[in-house]
Amino acid sequence: MDFLMSGLAACGACLFTNPLEVVKTRMQLQGELQVPGTYRRHYRNVFHAFITIGKVDGLAALQKGLAPALLYQFLMNGIRLGTYGLAEAGGCLHTAEGTLSPVRSAAAGALAGVMGAYLGSPIYMVKTHLQAQAATEIAVGHQYNHQGMFQALIKIGQKYGLVGLWRGALGGLPRVIIGSSTQLCTFSSTKDLVTQREIFPPQSWKVALVAAMVSGIAVVLAMTPFDVVSTRLYNQPTDAQGKGLMYRGLLDALLQTARIEGIWGMYKGIGASYFRLGPHTILSLFFWDQLRTLYYMYTK
Repeated sequence: MDFLMSGLAACGACLFTNPLEVVKTRMQLQGELQVPGTYRRHYRNVFHAFITIGKVDGLAALQKGLAPALLYQFLMNGIRLGTYGLAEAGGCLHTAEGTLSPVRSAAAGALAGVMGAYLGSPIYMVKTHLQAQAATEIAVGHQYNHQGMFQALIKIGQKYGLVGLWRGALGGLPRVIIGSSTQLCTFSSTKDLVTQREIFPPQSWKVALVAAMVSGIAVVLAMTPFDVVSTRLYNQPTDAQGKGLMYRGLLDALLQTARIEGIWGMYKGIGASYFRLGPHTILSLFFWDQLRTLYYMYTK
């Protein structure tokens, strides 16, 4: 049940935040490996991107990649939050004195995140391809022109095999390790602190909400540079053997982006990341916490 509740919580959050994921993906690919000021900016900011996509691609385009996004969230977060929840329930995250250990919490969050992200990597890659697809006049990044999730998975699998399906998976892991460990560690620590201070009544939904808000801010600050390069690694064009033509790996992508686009290139789409990651973190952790509370309330 922990895995099921975790997956459902993440899917609930995804329904609200997927349009921001579309905007974030396109802003991260805009001006890829180009010196600032030398390319046309189709998307000037989050709000302008929303208007542009809705006007040119149509309102439905703001939910592009929803099917793989929901499936990825269910798989990745079902495993991630479910595993973390089991570790927390089993007392693995607390010291002998009964207090939460930040080190154990961060390690458990990172390990759980890696497991979920690696298994769901092919779905995330296809999601990135679909969300990057746009009308020619506002297209950014490489355009794969997939017809849908299943067609894309079959096409990539037939052409490049299992290796092709998991292309970019290792480059995406640091993003998940940092994001997951930061998210779950700060959520649990803040929740414990708020509970101990008795700021809200016991079992109040406000405790989970405040903890999720603090966690969301921490995740955005720590994760954005790795999120940018992860998006680019997944979306880069490939040769006949399925090898990337722009980047050799995570370190190469980080160095090239910083050298050509500057430090701000590492934070492209940070506004969209904040508006997306913040609410997604808040909603997924809030739904997760409330589902667990209801489940344990009616089963004990």
